[in-house]
Amino acid sequence: MRNVRLAYATALGLATALTLAQAQSRLPVPIDADDIGGVVSGPKGPEAGVWVIAETTGLPTKFAKIVVTDEQGRYVVPDLPSASYEVFVRGYGLVDSPRVMAKPGQRLDLKAVVAPDARTAARVYPANYWFALMELPKGHEEELVSATRGCLACHQLGDRATREIPKSVGSLPSSLQAWDKRVSMGPSGVPMAGGFIRLRDVRKAFADWTDRIAAGAYPTQAPPRPSGIERNLVISLWDWATPTSGRSDAVATSDHDATQNANGPVYGAIQSADILTVLDPRANRTTQITIPSSASLIDTNTPPSPYWGEEKIWQRTSDPRSVVIDRQGRILVTARIRNPQAQPKFCTDPSNRFAKYYPLASGNRQVELYDPKTKQFTPIDTCFSADHNHFTADDSLVFGQNNSIGWINVPTFDKTHDAAASQGWCPAVLDTNGDGKITDWTEPNQPVDPAKDHRINFGCYSAAVAPDGSVWCSGIGPRETRLVRIDRGSNPPQTCKAEVYEPAAGKMPLSGSGGVAVDSQGIVWQNWRGPFVIASFDRRKCRVTSGPNATGQHCPEGWTFYEKSGPAFQGAAPQLRADMMYLTQVDRDGALGLGKNAVVSAAINSDEFVAVTPAGQVLELRVPYPLGFFARSASGRIDDAKGDWKGRGLWSNYSTYAPWHMEGGKGTYPKIAKLQIRPGSLAK
Repeated sequence: MRNVRLAYATALGLATALTLAQAQSRLPVPIDADDIGGVVSGPKGPEAGVWVIAETTGLPTKFAKIVVTDEQGRYVVPDLPSASYEVFVRGYGLVDSPRVMAKPGQRLDLKAVVAPDARTAARVYPANYWFALMELPKGHEEELVSATRGCLACHQLGDRATREIPKSVGSLPSSLQAWDKRVSMGPSGVPMAGGFIRLRDVRKAFADWTDRIAAGAYPTQAPPRPSGIERNLVISLWDWATPTSGRSDAVATSDHDATQNANGPVYGAIQSADILTVLDPRANRTTQITIPSSASLIDTNTPPSPYWGEEKIWQRTSDPRSVVIDRQGRILVTARIRNPQAQPKFCTDPSNRFAKYYPLASGNRQVELYDPKTKQFTPIDTCFSADHNHFTADDSLVFGQNNSIGWINVPTFDKTHDAAASQGWCPAVLDTNGDGKITDWTEPNQPVDPAKDHRINFGCYSAAVAPDGSVWCSGIGPRETRLVRIDRGSNPPQTCKAEVYEPAAGKMPLSGSGGVAVDSQGIVWQNWRGPFVIASFDRRKCRVTSGPNATGQHCPEGWTFYEKSGPAFQGAAPQLRADMMYLTQVDRDGALGLGKNAVVSAAINSDEFVAVTPAGQVLELRVPYPLGFFARSASGRIDDAKGDWKGRGLWSNYSTYAPWHMEGGKGTYPKIAKLQIRPGSLAK
């Protein structure tokens, strides 16, 4: 009898809990005066894990905010600027719902529209699901996938713009001829065509791919809807720059202090347009600043574009790429201030200790310092080619390049305005004789001599600064597999000392490294562009860091690997993925909302960041609208250190070379994005 009473009480408790949950689900979603909230329902009831998008053109720049519904289909779009909004639902298995007008403070229940068939549903899938339909030629699988990494460095593959042949290409006898023509068009037509033709017969896979899609092929595997923490993501989007603004980089705060520039402007370097574009997030307004240059024009004679015709959309001089903010709130942007042949004499003059140690004969991009207070640019000439960069604790701005690192000590330049006295550089020389210092060395093409040190060639497209001041480098070449650590020491270049690390044989089944970042514990994070992997490396676990055997694969115990599932090419090895990660950042201060030292890598063919939480959980943080989110970098800023999630955010941007490939097509503006993880999917 006791067991019967216990079972009855348990059943009654479950029924009561279910009744309460049902009653709560019927209660109006609580909102504030600047929110829009409600419930999204479909034919079978509440729709969980779908996006609600509120968009307006009623502000100085076009603005949208995106949230995800909870398990009961409820949503709250919080903290909307005063305007009228078009609100609609997007989700996997659905088609976009009709847009409904609403204003902040309004409760709005929405009806999800189920897609009539799987092919229609796939229209809003990320590009990688469509790209995975490509059939890789037998025996050439790795060759083709490696080649596409060069394409993905600039634009997506599998979006509508690439899975269909533009009508402007014209009518040709075969799809292969159409592909040969399309890749030869536009501002990058010459290098694209060269790489494509080098694939020889393998390139037929592209023509077969688009033929099959035109005949009705579509992805049969649907992406998963956001779940768990992924449903707590809030995305804010602003239009900025111009419809032809290709390849951009954005920054919201400094490397030193995530609270610097709180609530202030967000800056973007737009490579194709010679501008800094600026968002004032409080006023929802964007402006543009022209970056001056004495260099000659480049890209003046490019092939006609299938979208822009003869218009020279990438004709430029300063060619800006990467941007940072210093302690004084000034903007340093890498840019061409002169022609490459005008290299300063001090770069090779033996009277300069850096030039005597390792001369640099050419540099393609230098630095411009912009002061928002005076609105003036100051050029800083460099011997090295400046690109991706980070500050050290002593305010040296460190740049990576092939086979060396370089730096500008900003306080020294402020005092002297002497570019030669303010910069330095050094190669990577391993302490292979194990004496703790660098003396005579053998060159990269020579065997290691146990009595000498050894210089290595290495890539440093991405550079990161560790808490101990060392610089970590990662290259992006198709055969790159290394992490390189350089300690500048107390008297560079003589005290510069390098270490090199590679994963054990077989751990990187398809070569190709990518971005690098270092967390506050000194753990190094590297995304791989070959396989779709995020790797961490803990040097503290290494038993050997120097000596004749410390030439790469001598510390397998330092590596840990993180993967996220996704579509792979049919019938191909699982490491041959239809996606690629570009760069990696560590959110040391927890600005995103996943905790301190969360890692984010931009997965550029799936509209998302892949994130690794401090607990090791791997998440997908997808930007579903407009299709084509293509991030390179990210900048975590804290606007209110004492506040809640609203005072924090991770800033990034659409950084494709071809914004006309984005959803909306020609005339669509790139966007600056702010990502925030709130404590719950209905938090206000």
